[in-house]
Amino acid sequence: MKIHNFEQFEEQITKNQDIFKEEVKDNKKVILICGDSGCVANNSLKLKEKFDLLINQKNLQDRFLVKLTGCFGFCSKGPFVKIMPDNVTYHKVKEQDIFEIFESHLLNNVIVERLLYNKTKDISLIDFYNKQKKIALDGCGVIDPHKIEECFAIKGYTALKRCLSSLTSLQVIEEVSESGLRGRGGGGFPTGKKWLTAYNQQNEKKYVICNADEGDPGAFMDRAILEGNPHSVIEGMIIAGYAIGASKGYVYIRAEYPSAVKKLEKALEDAYEYGLLGQNIMGTNFSFDIEIRLGAGAFVCGEETALIASIEGKRGMPNAKPPYPAIKGLWGKPTIINNVETFANLPFILKEGGVERFKSVGTEKSKGTKVFALAGKVNNIGLVEVPMGTTLRELIYDIGGGIANDKEFKAIQTGGPSGGCLTKEDLDTPIDFDSLLAKGSMMGSGGIIVMDEDNCMIDVAKFYLKFICEESCGKCTPCRIGTTRMLELLEKISDGKGEESDLEELDKLAHYIKKASLCGLGQSAPNPVLSTLDKFKEEYLEHIKEHKCRAKVCKSLIKYHIIPEKCHKCGVCARFCPVYAISGTVGKEPFEIDPEKCIKCGLCMSNCAFKSIEKTTGGENND
Repeated sequence: MKIHNFEQFEEQITKNQDIFKEEVKDNKKVILICGDSGCVANNSLKLKEKFDLLINQKNLQDRFLVKLTGCFGFCSKGPFVKIMPDNVTYHKVKEQDIFEIFESHLLNNVIVERLLYNKTKDISLIDFYNKQKKIALDGCGVIDPHKIEECFAIKGYTALKRCLSSLTSLQVIEEVSESGLRGRGGGGFPTGKKWLTAYNQQNEKKYVICNADEGDPGAFMDRAILEGNPHSVIEGMIIAGYAIGASKGYVYIRAEYPSAVKKLEKALEDAYEYGLLGQNIMGTNFSFDIEIRLGAGAFVCGEETALIASIEGKRGMPNAKPPYPAIKGLWGKPTIINNVETFANLPFILKEGGVERFKSVGTEKSKGTKVFALAGKVNNIGLVEVPMGTTLRELIYDIGGGIANDKEFKAIQTGGPSGGCLTKEDLDTPIDFDSLLAKGSMMGSGGIIVMDEDNCMIDVAKFYLKFICEESCGKCTPCRIGTTRMLELLEKISDGKGEESDLEELDKLAHYIKKASLCGLGQSAPNPVLSTLDKFKEEYLEHIKEHKCRAKVCKSLIKYHIIPEKCHKCGVCARFCPVYAISGTVGKEPFEIDPEKCIKCGLCMSNCAFKSIEKTTGGENND
């Protein structure tokens, strides 16, 4: 099984491509089921068990094959079951639907229409997919990530073979530079430039690190890649090692990703078994090993020097730069650090003709695609990969399907805690590194949250700043103390106790923190506050001057009120109130809420079938 030369590698590619094709010949059907963490949480493993049971009961193993794949992307409509070669995909499949799919579709070739999304058999034709282009997500939703043979079937590791057989280390770096690939972890630094710096260091020991410490709220891009096709990342790391002259790599991944860790461990085990890792890869003089290091989930360990400190067994805290890791990194040796998505792009770029194909996608200064975790108040929540230059409008309305529940779009947060909020006026902004920065936000690692009229922007800023305060390592005073003071001011404003001078203080603190903080976490921490102050200042002033929260989110500024003429005197609201703040007599008189006792949990309102309870804020009339 071990590959000792390039000819044996090509034999494996051809052999497994043929097996892949044979699976769907002679009326054999392949049942693909999403095995990503999101769908697993919705019982997709039970779907596979049910299919396997029915197939075994009828001894139809020669006609049907069930496989777990990676993420299909359309997370809000999962779990998915895809029947090949029919190319029919069922959405929101439940365990009780499996018998119907089996009897109707698999045995009698009659499609189960009610389980199709918008009556569409081939979901690749719907708006969610047809504006996407898969490069980093290649293989996700197609192959079984537990089997390296299926990776071979889609030409996995052929870029590595080309590099080892045809290119010098410097030529690899030149091709990566020519492609225009920039780091997908948020900074957007040219990948080839970073590699060249490490290549030029004269040192007997160099390292490659994959940063899989995905910590942004709402982000799951890296997890999905590692769960869907971990071999693309492994291949990218081996290529990077060959390029800079490293013999050791580490994947730094948070322990909160057990499924990704498990699949990565299996992929590494298989890569070693086939001789794609270890000594003399494919019979060459190049050797490379990869080890997994589990992180404890500290957001600050996404910063390069803090990540290095954690791998070395120290507390994850950043150091001042320079020197940069490419010169002096892990254990003082030259080290390149790229994130999961950056490595996943490399097999595409370094295949024959890949540089030109990659360069043809994207914008002049931002080549290729970007993977986003699209979340929040959109109809289509999920994992998307779009060409650079796609506008925010296209992302929200074409791919995302517009705002959920026909609400009004209000803002979009890009870049997570390090980014900023953009508004309606910014919707035609192309998604690329420089355009988002010019608008006061940033690309970040790819977390995107869409907000509607029911979001309070002070509450949004407070959410991100609270996250930063909790995740700050505390090493430098501006970040440790400054962000805490900013959070206190935001809480004061959301409690209705703010003053106009607090806005000036927020702005002053924000700029001081950006200039004086040690690392990128602190330097970008004020961004959500600055962007909301800039674009939603009137909301801040409403909270301060009118004691009003227009979104009716800030608890100190809202009241729950029962409308007497709408009250059905049923007493349901009183039964759900946890603090006995509602009084009245069933069937005799309208119920009332005591504002002094009310904790504003909203249970009364959500459980009133007659919509006789309303939220009021500021100067709204409660009578």
